[in-house]
Amino acid sequence: MKRILNNARLILADGVVERGALEIDNGVIAAIHSRPLSAPPPHSEDLDGDDLLPGLVEVHTDNLEKHLMPRNGVLWPTLPAVVTHDAQCVAAGITTVLDALSVGDLEGDSVRLDTLQSAFEAIDAGMRQRVFRAEHLFHLRCELAYPQLLDALSPLIGHPAVRLVSLMDHTPGQRQYRDLAQYKKYYAKKNVSWNDDTFLAAVEQRKLKQRQYAGRHRQAVVELARARGVALASHDDTELSHIDEAVRDGVAMSEFPTTLAAARAARDQGLMTVMGAPNIVRGGSHSGNVAALELAGHGLLDILSSDYVPASLLHAAYLLGRQPGWNLSRAVATVTRNPARAVGLADRGAVAVGQRADLIQARERDGIPLVRQVWSAGQRVF
Repeated sequence: MKRILNNARLILADGVVERGALEIDNGVIAAIHSRPLSAPPPHSEDLDGDDLLPGLVEVHTDNLEKHLMPRNGVLWPTLPAVVTHDAQCVAAGITTVLDALSVGDLEGDSVRLDTLQSAFEAIDAGMRQRVFRAEHLFHLRCELAYPQLLDALSPLIGHPAVRLVSLMDHTPGQRQYRDLAQYKKYYAKKNVSWNDDTFLAAVEQRKLKQRQYAGRHRQAVVELARARGVALASHDDTELSHIDEAVRDGVAMSEFPTTLAAARAARDQGLMTVMGAPNIVRGGSHSGNVAALELAGHGLLDILSSDYVPASLLHAAYLLGRQPGWNLSRAVATVTRNPARAVGLADRGAVAVGQRADLIQARERDGIPLVRQVWSAGQRVF
């Protein structure tokens, strides 16, 4: 069915049309007009000058974990948890979401370990039953020092909806947790019985597992991803050697580099850099690492991820668009076209003829973009 979204501020890849119109035909953008059209309802809708931009593409969110365990020790029924997560994503303007499922964890008692299989199966069932409003795909986060990693990964990686595999190593003393004081501060919340002796023992145990497993697991995961044509991401790159290793492995993107030097090396080597949208909204990293806006100021930011707060993605894009050297079109690309292309999705991510009509109507209030409507393939889902 043909429809017209009229009288909107169109956020295009190369600029902004202050008052334009968009024609949609069979779920695809069919035409773009630089002025409103004279078209009556019901097939034309007046957007009252609001922004119209592409639906957001989220490549790394573990937001689902909060719905799987809404309170410590309380596991929620899996499919209802995924449906609630889906609704929260769509309300934030996310129309394509790569659910980041952790394959392995260094914590012995972990919701990630307990829910991996059930979450994967629930998302798969939701796809087949068409119960979701966003399109869901899989991002498998592989904890390289987890002893049973390959056993857990092998039955999952062949699914056709797996679009991204990331290589993670959360061993204390390096990468994100090179500062052991920060590591202790973060994980002491989960391990309330830790004292200095038990903390140091846990650190040594985790370093031992890294020596035993991380190297061979990394090689095996890379080979599995390559064989299936799945994009690879590195995680928490800190040293130049981390980028060199990523390049050797054929990695496409560097997720959350912790230092400016690592981000520069990633750019020099042709990797796309992913940073957290909460980092921008909050004004810095919660772990004390390099700030996303610092990378943006150096031209080293390609993709934003909402990580643990879906609503941060659109908010961060608008904040980024006001930074020196940036504009709204360039900032919106970090949450739409760039992540889509990074995981091989060429059919979405831009307000352009021939693209999927995944769209957001938004209006700013006091500097905050409010999502008013969302369309997925031309169908209103919010």
